[in-house]
Amino acid sequence: MTDPAVREVRDVGHLGDFSVSRRMLLIAAIAAPIGALSGGVSWCLLRLIGFITNGVFYHRLGTSLIAPGAIHHNPFLILLAPVGGGLVIGVLARFGSEKIRGHGMPEAIEAILIGGSKVQPRVAILKPLASAVAIGTGGPFGAEGPIIMTGGAVGSLLAQFLHLTADERKTLLVSGAAAGMAATFNTPLAAVLLAVELLLFEWRPRSFVPVAVAVAVGTGVRWHLLGSGRLFPVHGVLHITSGALLLCVVSGIVSGLLALIATVLVYASEDGFRLLPLHWMWWPAIGGLVIGIGGLIVPQTLGVGYNIIDAELTGSIGLGLVGGILVVKTVIWSLSLGSGTSGGVLAPMFMIGGALGTVEAHLFPSVGVGFWPLVALAGVLGGVMRSPFTGVVFAIELTGRVEAMLPLLVGSSVAYCVSVLCLKRSVLTEKIARRGYHLSREYDVDPLETMFVADVMDRWEDLAAPLPELLVTTYPDSTLREVAYLMADHHTTHCVVRARPAAGEPDGAPIGIVSLQDLLVGRRRDLAEARDSERVLTVTLRRRRREADGAYPGS
Repeated sequence: MTDPAVREVRDVGHLGDFSVSRRMLLIAAIAAPIGALSGGVSWCLLRLIGFITNGVFYHRLGTSLIAPGAIHHNPFLILLAPVGGGLVIGVLARFGSEKIRGHGMPEAIEAILIGGSKVQPRVAILKPLASAVAIGTGGPFGAEGPIIMTGGAVGSLLAQFLHLTADERKTLLVSGAAAGMAATFNTPLAAVLLAVELLLFEWRPRSFVPVAVAVAVGTGVRWHLLGSGRLFPVHGVLHITSGALLLCVVSGIVSGLLALIATVLVYASEDGFRLLPLHWMWWPAIGGLVIGIGGLIVPQTLGVGYNIIDAELTGSIGLGLVGGILVVKTVIWSLSLGSGTSGGVLAPMFMIGGALGTVEAHLFPSVGVGFWPLVALAGVLGGVMRSPFTGVVFAIELTGRVEAMLPLLVGSSVAYCVSVLCLKRSVLTEKIARRGYHLSREYDVDPLETMFVADVMDRWEDLAAPLPELLVTTYPDSTLREVAYLMADHHTTHCVVRARPAAGEPDGAPIGIVSLQDLLVGRRRDLAEARDSERVLTVTLRRRRREADGAYPGS
């Protein structure tokens, strides 16, 4: 227990819910043009994908985003176009930058956690080009991952020209990434949530406010260039019952298992490619051959597939085609992504989840148009990305189905539960772990932030022997976290504790000593709260209690 005399000097007026400075406003002001640039980059990448798709599959000039399998094509074109795209990507990666390989988000996370949020300028150019080639030649990928990496590169490059800290560069990198994603799907809230759940690794005003500013600006640019309508609008009344909510649990379990299968296939494919006696430059071409074979079986699995996702959510797709998409899309996406080609995760997960939900719609009671595909879509997304809130909000913003919030929360949370219980890492973090790094996506309050120096310090008069002069001073109302940073900054393990002086007055006499060992008290308390079990309340029958008190002496 803290000595009452010491507790009297505690003043927490210098502490607040958040630690923030006015510099946050400067970073937010810089984030605004980054959001605009990322929104423009998003539009350019979508047009570039359309240009390549029109040229390769329809032999015409055009930039409209069209599916490769919209009409019948020569089988050799379907088979060889993805192979040619894979060859181009291999050359770009070998002689340009290996950072363009993959779906973008692991590379963005690695740049944030390991690379000081510094992205090479050539990545900003080569990544969207490689992704446009991969998708435009039939790759079953989404544009959002590359846009996240490219938007992040825009933010990072601008930050590198300014005199900023690594944390501020991180904020601007994530601002560009989130703005690009919001501009692609017209999902501003989901983009901010993805930034918080996956990219920022903190919940602080200094990063949240600039990201929100960039997303708002990027979404405004999208509205100007592409319109403000929903990407997959769905209409009609939903009849959500208690039974339907219970079936959402079933849907969540199945979605989580499907997410596990897709994740395992991606990295099993990567392990398989590593066994080949070929340089990795040739792997995307082999992955392209897998795509071509899948395209021969089900041509609708090629490309981004927005038209298929829309058909799934509006109930205008046949069960036979959906079954083929569910199997073939999952296989070719997983195996080709493991080859190191360039492409995103979200759109394929939308299509695969929507296909699963369409199958469920034929087995479960009818609730409304697109209900089960929407629930499964959010579940697969929550399971693959381990971002359940993002999955829910994404599904709502894509379709406008606000009334489906509770079923979406159930399905996404259950899928997330299945995923985290069965796999240690997601498709987004496994690649980072394979490179020898570790990251944790758990966030909680630092126990050192909730305890004060006065709670753990040794009183000056209780010390067995006088200590040498200590130059590093702290105060009894400082948090243990403040002291930990103070010790780290001054390379010391002890601080002298003095009463906090009034403004303009010198420090008072020493009242105690706090050591590095004392800081472990906060950690021990945290361990005890997580590990030690106890029964706090008990229920005692009234008659038995009265007997124990002697009210029934004859009994």
